[in-house]
Amino acid sequence: MRGVLERIARAGHVPMHALSPVQARAAYAAGATVLELPTQPLARVEDHYFVARDGVQLLARLYAPSPERLPVLLYFHGGGFTIGSVQTHDALCRRLSHLGQCAVVSVDYRLAPEHRFPSAFEDAWDALVWLSRSGEGLGLDSGRMAVGGDSAGGTLACACAIAARDHGLALALQLLFYPGTCGHQDTESHRRFAKGFVLEEEHIRYFFAHYLRTPADRDDWRFAPLDGQSANGETVDLEGVAPAWLGLAQCDPLVDEGVLYAGRLRMAGVPVDLEMYRGVVHEFIKMGRAIPEAGIAHADAARALRNAFHHG
Repeated sequence: MRGVLERIARAGHVPMHALSPVQARAAYAAGATVLELPTQPLARVEDHYFVARDGVQLLARLYAPSPERLPVLLYFHGGGFTIGSVQTHDALCRRLSHLGQCAVVSVDYRLAPEHRFPSAFEDAWDALVWLSRSGEGLGLDSGRMAVGGDSAGGTLACACAIAARDHGLALALQLLFYPGTCGHQDTESHRRFAKGFVLEEEHIRYFFAHYLRTPADRDDWRFAPLDGQSANGETVDLEGVAPAWLGLAQCDPLVDEGVLYAGRLRMAGVPVDLEMYRGVVHEFIKMGRAIPEAGIAHADAARALRNAFHHG
């Protein structure tokens, strides 16, 4: 891992927080596949579109390892609500589909600052409602659905799991790679890993400055599923949300809030499986060529999906 970090530092790229959002997206897209494992061929890779609440059509890419009627993971990519796309997470979604023997639908939700909070959450929730209603027509088993994502995509998955509980929509699992869950970045790991571990404090500030409209947005459960509040001013209740699998990186500013979220879920009686990957940093699941833990995490996540769909 240290070797990867040294190579990144030697490359001398302009730091993302010094770029405009459009430039940052291009820079992230250019480097997104450099350390990925080879692309997994699949029987089905199809682009579909759903209509969000404001009438805009958004892309949802369907991956499936066979033409059978399969359970489905709705996946939200990471990128601080500002960068990333279906394309930057194509290799990861292919791996999860192949290893999990399930369909994966990856969502191109709209990005900040063009679309500020709660736009990403609303697009994510609209995608989940669409998939629950249209999955059968796509040849999927929409009675067996999970939500998942990495980083900010993990935030969206957590929030969708809460909303699904509130709307009586059953989910088999929330699959969370190092999700952001805190309204305020004040845990010990945010201090310890503030610089030199891929996701830096300045990046987090940059992303959230683009996404959030006001400081009050930080205390909304749709941004902060750990400690955010519902409309009536109470800390959001987690009882009855879908079981969770969390894959956390030890050397990641977000690691503490991932552990805290797992704890809050357990306190609410939600089954939780937490895996801590030692010595790795944020974004490691997209570094499979260099970091064996990425492949281990893919396999662990896929096993959690198979178990949830099989037993759920």
